[in-house]
Amino acid sequence: MSAPALSPAARLRGLKPEWISDPKVWRTEVLAGLVVALALIPEAISFSIIAGVDPQIGLFAAFTMAVTISIVGGRRAMISAATGAVALVIAPLNREHGLGYLVAAVILAGVFQVVLGALGVARLMRFVPRSVMVGFVNALAILIFMAQVPEMTDVPWPVYPLIGGGLVLMLLFPRVTRVVPAPLVSIVVLTVVTVAAGIAVPTVGDKGELPHALPVPGLPDVPFTLDTLTTVAPYALAMALVGLMESLMTAKLVDDITDTHSNKTRESIGQGIANIVTGFFGGMGGCAMIGQTMINVKVSGARTRLSTFLAGSFLMVLCIVFGPVVSDIPMAALVAVMVMVSFTTFDWHSVAPRTLKRMPAGEILVMVITVAVVVATSNLAIGVVVGSVTAMVVFARRVAHLADVTSVTDPDGGQVVYSVTGELFFASSNDLVSRFDYAGDPDQVVIDLSATHIWDASSVAALDAIETKYAQRGKQVEIVGLNEHSTVMRDRLGGTLAGNH
Repeated sequence: MSAPALSPAARLRGLKPEWISDPKVWRTEVLAGLVVALALIPEAISFSIIAGVDPQIGLFAAFTMAVTISIVGGRRAMISAATGAVALVIAPLNREHGLGYLVAAVILAGVFQVVLGALGVARLMRFVPRSVMVGFVNALAILIFMAQVPEMTDVPWPVYPLIGGGLVLMLLFPRVTRVVPAPLVSIVVLTVVTVAAGIAVPTVGDKGELPHALPVPGLPDVPFTLDTLTTVAPYALAMALVGLMESLMTAKLVDDITDTHSNKTRESIGQGIANIVTGFFGGMGGCAMIGQTMINVKVSGARTRLSTFLAGSFLMVLCIVFGPVVSDIPMAALVAVMVMVSFTTFDWHSVAPRTLKRMPAGEILVMVITVAVVVATSNLAIGVVVGSVTAMVVFARRVAHLADVTSVTDPDGGQVVYSVTGELFFASSNDLVSRFDYAGDPDQVVIDLSATHIWDASSVAALDAIETKYAQRGKQVEIVGLNEHSTVMRDRLGGTLAGNH
């Protein structure tokens, strides 16, 4: 018996996101968006300073990136805005050629990201091992904390008790209620205290002037020539790669935290679209923001696109409508929020003595190298690449030692059978040639490869070299037990590579 047909209204309800009819989810998402918006303002201004542009350029980028990615992105509840990594990449271009070239680079970077996303660059994420991921998480926690150090250096003494009070509020308030995010309560309370008591401490307004109107779309002020393209293309490609790496790693982290899956290809293309839109609105571009994403997902409990959309929308509302109020927020309140984020983001279990005792030395080395490179360069993308390469080297060394050769000679001495076990690839096959007794073996030699697999040309070349060495002594070699893939590779390459050994 077939299921009854659904009415158009029922089908429409089925297409609606679940949160639309759930007031609790609405409250969580709205408040999370508000907290993130407040945290975005000083960050966006700071990154604007790094890039050498007006603070409003960074705030516009935060607005357009967040709103656009909430619609076209592949990872719900992830926050994208102007970031430090992108600012560092494009700062030299702005310094040498001006804002028009920077905006052109942002648009071209978006195009590169769309193309890379369509080509399936997101699939490369499966080659990032867990030890690199743990190192990435711990490194970003350290970077988040280090970014707050300047706000705690050479400042009036009331800043320190304010930061301490903010941390205490965020620790204790969730025991009272989780209806309102503790970071929002902390920001409001500290702002009221400093304004009411007239405490002179650095505020958001000290970072730079907030915008008074929405950004207006337009074309970058550059000559549309081949020379302009060759000037901005290297910066655009670097920005595209760094932005994709940080965004995809952040998406994977949110997947793990929320125990949900995200569409990495859609996220890659979405990042490109968001940067293209941001460029046409005169913004400095960006990518996923790990700190603000942790505030949204881990601290505030947001899970939908609504929080991302509202974070960008609230940002502009706060700047344009409530600019004077937002300007009075003490930086100490936002520093306390980010310090809490850094501590909750760090994977403390990964550095516990019990964990380190059980962890293979190679895994610990990969994690430490990832953290060290990220902290040294302040670039998460470089750390992930170096960590992944290190992990591959460690893996290759480990697997290479698993390849083994054993021999059995017939009682009459007329034939010897060599059994090869393990995986044959460039690292393990290099030693394979030396494992045979070319001078002492009988005239008939059988090499059994039924317990191994040929992965590359280096292994085929090694087998050719073995056959050549026996042939030079007038001995016959028979290779048996090859599986289908290994047979195809040897038939295609055999006899053409032995000259290299």
